[in-house]
Amino acid sequence: MLLYSAPMAGYTNYAHRELLRQFGGVDLIFTEMVSARSFAELELRGMEPPSRLWGIREEPRPLGVQIWDNDPDTLAHLAQKLAFDFQVSTIDLNFGCPAKQIAGKSASGSFLLQFPERIGDIVQKVVAAVRPVPVTAKIRLGRTRDTINAIDVAQSVESAGAAGITIHGRTAADMYCGQADWEEIAKVKPKLRSIPLIGNGDIKTVDDALFRIRNYPVDGVMIGRGSIAKPWLFRQIAQTLRGEHADAEPSGRQISKMIQQHFAVLQRQFNEHSALFLLRKTVCHYADAKPGARKFRNDVCSAKDVENFFGVIQDFFG
Repeated sequence: MLLYSAPMAGYTNYAHRELLRQFGGVDLIFTEMVSARSFAELELRGMEPPSRLWGIREEPRPLGVQIWDNDPDTLAHLAQKLAFDFQVSTIDLNFGCPAKQIAGKSASGSFLLQFPERIGDIVQKVVAAVRPVPVTAKIRLGRTRDTINAIDVAQSVESAGAAGITIHGRTAADMYCGQADWEEIAKVKPKLRSIPLIGNGDIKTVDDALFRIRNYPVDGVMIGRGSIAKPWLFRQIAQTLRGEHADAEPSGRQISKMIQQHFAVLQRQFNEHSALFLLRKTVCHYADAKPGARKFRNDVCSAKDVENFFGVIQDFFG
C-alpha cells in the first residue's frame, strides 16, 4: 500500500520534506507545485530556478515534483529539466488545483478537467519527453458536482502513458469544503487497466487512513493537510499496516525541539523574517484540538520576533 505526501503550496518546502523523512513511513514525497511558465521565463533571463526547487539536487530520493500549466510544450520542457538535469524520481501533472489564480486566470489546474482529451495530449507529450522517468497526474472528481467526469479523465491519463493517478475526492467548485467523496474515487478503479489509483482527501488520523485503505479499491493514499498537523502520521500508518504497534504521538517537549530544528532548516533557505513567517503557518496546526489552541494561534501570529515566538512555543509545548 503506497503512502504519498501531497504537494501543498506554502507548506511542502525543503524543511517540511526533511521533517517527513525524519519521521519516515512516506513512500513518495512531493515538492510544492511549480509553474512551468515561470520556470521558462526565469531560464530565459538567465536567472536561478524558482525557490520551490531549492535544494532538490542534493535531496534524498525518491522525490516527486508537481508541475502545472496548460501548454504541452512548456510542461514538457520543464519536465525534461527535472528528469534529466535535476534527476527527480517522478513528474506529477496538476489537473486539480481549484485556486482562482491557476484554474481561473491561468486556465490550468482544475480548469482542464472539462477537456479530458486535452489532458491526454498534455500527458502524452510529457511522457514522451521524459521517458523512462514516470509521469503521474493528480485530478479532482470534476469541475462541479453536476459535471463529475473523473472516469473519463483518468482513462485519458492512462491511455496517454501515465504511470499512476491521484484523485482528490472533491470537485473544483467544492474547494476544500465539505467531505471528500471516496465513493466517487472508488468508481474509477474498475475503469483503469493497470495503473495505480491513489486516493486523497480527509485523512487526518491513522483510523482515517485504515478505513479508506480497507474499504475502497485504492492502491495507496495521499495525505496533505493531515500531515501538516502531524508529520509523524505516515510513520504511524506504516507501522500499523505492518502489524506493529504505532508509536505514540510526540510529547510537547519533542514537538518544541522539532519546531526549533524546522526553523534552523528554513533559515538555510530563507532570511529570518521569511523563515518565521512560514513556520508560523505550520506550528499553528500542531495545536489542533488541543486545549488553548485558539490563544496559542493568536500568540504565535502576534509574536514580534524569534525570541518572542519561541517563548510562546516553550510556554505551550514545554
